[in-house]
Amino acid sequence: MAAGQEREAEVESEDGTDVVAGGGYPAACDTPARKLLYDMVSIPSPSRDEERAAERLVDFFEANGREAWIDEVGNVRAPANDAVLLTSHVDTVPGDIPVEVRPAPPEGELPEPSDVHVGEPGDPVLWGRGAVDATGPLVSMAVAAVKTGVSFAGVVREEVDSGGARALIDDRDAPDAVVNGEPSGWQGITLGYRGLLEGTYVNTSESGHSSRPEPNAIQHAIDWWHGVEAAFTPDDAETAVFDQVTTKPISVDGGLSDDGLAVETTMDVQLRIPPSRPVDEIHELAEAELSTGSVHWGEPMPPVMESPRTDLARAFRVAIRGAGGDVRLLRKTGTSDMNLFAAAWDCPMVTYGPGNSDLDHAPDERLPLPDLDRAVRVLTDVCRERL
Repeated sequence: MAAGQEREAEVESEDGTDVVAGGGYPAACDTPARKLLYDMVSIPSPSRDEERAAERLVDFFEANGREAWIDEVGNVRAPANDAVLLTSHVDTVPGDIPVEVRPAPPEGELPEPSDVHVGEPGDPVLWGRGAVDATGPLVSMAVAAVKTGVSFAGVVREEVDSGGARALIDDRDAPDAVVNGEPSGWQGITLGYRGLLEGTYVNTSESGHSSRPEPNAIQHAIDWWHGVEAAFTPDDAETAVFDQVTTKPISVDGGLSDDGLAVETTMDVQLRIPPSRPVDEIHELAEAELSTGSVHWGEPMPPVMESPRTDLARAFRVAIRGAGGDVRLLRKTGTSDMNLFAAAWDCPMVTYGPGNSDLDHAPDERLPLPDLDRAVRVLTDVCRERL
């Protein structure tokens, strides 16, 4: 727990529900959500090192009369009314951003070192790793869960292997609806994500003098990857990124074997898959480019595209407009734990949370505190409509 937070204080929320949060904060941290966010962002929680942040979440729920615990994989579990499961990830990417609250600058100016404008001039803005991805969404959900009595889960390792979400799916039945926490902006809901297919190309060739014309294993890897890139280049240059299969080499390692008798190479690759393309088709097309060597594929993260016409999506539209927002329906080119939830559970779901996703993982990550408050209001209204 950050310094100055040695006592608990009871704060009267706007709707009259008592919500307990800590004490000893910047003046702008004057709501339960803002206090909890300041605490959580002040606790480093990179993937596989989430325990202290998870303990702070458990403290928050217990202080508000809710049963909560940390399960065997590190997830924070606070089950209650399964009309809605609010879930977001506890972990962040690494990075030390000093935690502070600053006013947003005047229109047309940007704070150093950022090129992204967030917040209305004078709005208090909280800087720190995770403020956007995804501690802001996580905190808004924890507070809304306390206000409404719906189920909550803070999952671990989303940034590396989604181990927490996979364990949650294995350990519980499907809820009636899922709201996954990632930054969409408080006025936006995310309905779609591309899938992810990861593979490792492996090849070995006989060693020989570099002047010989025959390609070695490293060249074969490069040739294979060029073929994959060409196979998935869209015919129409105007095709939206969300609707494309995009390809990316992640790492390449190659050279002489230890005994000097062979050239060995491995190449780790990623392919992002739109909902319109089956994973099996992507496998086949990529492997069709092989002339030698082999590819070992990992477990795919399936794509997801939810309908904007579900009762859950409608509840979000009503709640966002009720808070004075203009609704935005989003499709994301990356992946999230929602991909896994949608593949496992047959129930309506969306992804939602405050924050500008342009600041995900960025050195200038920050969240306007009024946006956090608005997200809490939206989530609270949605959950109450579902109860």
